[in-house]
Amino acid sequence: MISGTTTLVAHLGYPTHTFKSSLICNPWLEKHGIDAVVVPMGIKAEDYPNFFRSVFTLTNIRGALITMPHKVTTMELVDEISPAAAIAGATNAVLLREDGSLLADQFDGAGFVRGMLRKGFNPSGKRALIVGNGGVGSSIAASLAGLGLPEIGLFDPHIAASEALAQRIGVHYPDVSIVMGSRDPEGWDLIVNATPLGMNDGDPLPVDVDRVAPGSYVGDVVLKTDITPFLQAAKDKGCTIQVGSDMLLELIPAYLEFFGFEGATPDELRAATHRP
Repeated sequence: MISGTTTLVAHLGYPTHTFKSSLICNPWLEKHGIDAVVVPMGIKAEDYPNFFRSVFTLTNIRGALITMPHKVTTMELVDEISPAAAIAGATNAVLLREDGSLLADQFDGAGFVRGMLRKGFNPSGKRALIVGNGGVGSSIAASLAGLGLPEIGLFDPHIAASEALAQRIGVHYPDVSIVMGSRDPEGWDLIVNATPLGMNDGDPLPVDVDRVAPGSYVGDVVLKTDITPFLQAAKDKGCTIQVGSDMLLELIPAYLEFFGFEGATPDELRAATHRP
């Protein structure tokens, strides 16, 4: 039962998105006897700024998860923005700090990186190619840059997206070398598909897998199916692969830690929600 002392984490956005996170987080919180709950809240864009401010007048609010269509608008409503959120150009989590200020952060990239580290890939000294430089690709680039990778390759059909992302990375991580304009995977240690390619039958592969070196680490963000044709081709070449759902289930523990709830693991979250 939710009481006036129960710690609340609001989840603001489209109802379908907010409902899914509560289904993952709340069973884990209940299992561990934590008096906290994620509360789905659907809100229209035109009503959002005032509603967002009113939510943080609650005396038992810890923070908020942010989904579409509010990820960009929220950036204008907080006191501080993390480098990851600044580079991504959007936020998906806001923390109410003890001094009353609001910190916006971005965890899509953190979810990808945590999955990569859990699989044993050591990024030290490695070079990464990110194909697709929109919201998810930008967030992954931000997290990889934060690890201190020496070089990141950016490719997007809209070169302006790559240029803008490179500029934002340079502000926060000037020592990271950025290469733009090519999706040739040859010579890259880590290759990420951050495009929708693979969601539909007959989609072309995001890169020429024949030019991917065996032993490379290959990740995909597509959630429609775990093993996309791109990942299957990479696996057949002897690459270590990371499926899109890995990023999702690593993202939730990162969220929970941000709000002060430590210890969740992807396996435990799968079990708590009866995911296969």
